[in-house]
Amino acid sequence: MGMPFELNTIIVTKGREKRVGENLFVLEKEGYRLYPIDIPIDVRKTIESDPCGTGVIQKIEWQNNSTWLTYQLISLNSTN
Repeated sequence: MGMPFELNTIIVTKGREKRVGENLFVLEKEGYRLYPIDIPIDVRKTIESDPCGTGVIQKIEWQNNSTWLTYQLISLNSTN
């Protein structure tokens, strides 16, 4: 029996993202997930929240039942 894959079209951080560069972040997600690469997608804190910005995923790694995303935040929405 294979591992299930989940297709995601937004990045949901739940506040777990780690900054690794000026606008570059790494995020670990549970399970194996597919995301679009090299196109702008919404970044949200939770699935229900408004987008907090727009990111472009540069790299996806799968290991130990986790998906690791490296993404660049290309725009930030104001939080007024």
